[in-house]
Amino acid sequence: MKNKVNSIVISTVGDDTTRFDEVIQPLLVVCLCAAWCGVCREYRSRFDQVKAALVLNQQPVQFLWLDVEDEADLLHPLDVEDFPTLLIAVGDTPRFFGPITPQAQTLERMVRVTLQDPQGPGLADPVLWALVKRIQGHTESSPE
Repeated sequence: MKNKVNSIVISTVGDDTTRFDEVIQPLLVVCLCAAWCGVCREYRSRFDQVKAALVLNQQPVQFLWLDVEDEADLLHPLDVEDFPTLLIAVGDTPRFFGPITPQAQTLERMVRVTLQDPQGPGLADPVLWALVKRIQGHTESSPE
């Protein structure tokens, strides 16, 4: 499903502003962390800060926080070893998967760049394509 974004100006983290004037597919941003990870616990508030800013500015972005141990069946066969690990997908196309620095500016920049170029190339790994589909199915069947 495609959403229309009509000339929305956002200013999320820092002083950067960005304009979006095109039809784009919803963006999925998933942080894969572990409850026992101190870096993840500290990063959670930064992740939520970027989420709140984009939601406030009506961006078509869905943010999810998944604990790799609680959701091991959903993530199988992937084994996440570095935290935080981020998955970004446009529609059902994975665009980024890997560890990131736990800074709000890094997350905000990655989301902004993906929103600016929603037709960019996807990742080739079929395991990631399948993971995006499973996560989308999981979120559709789970209450928030």
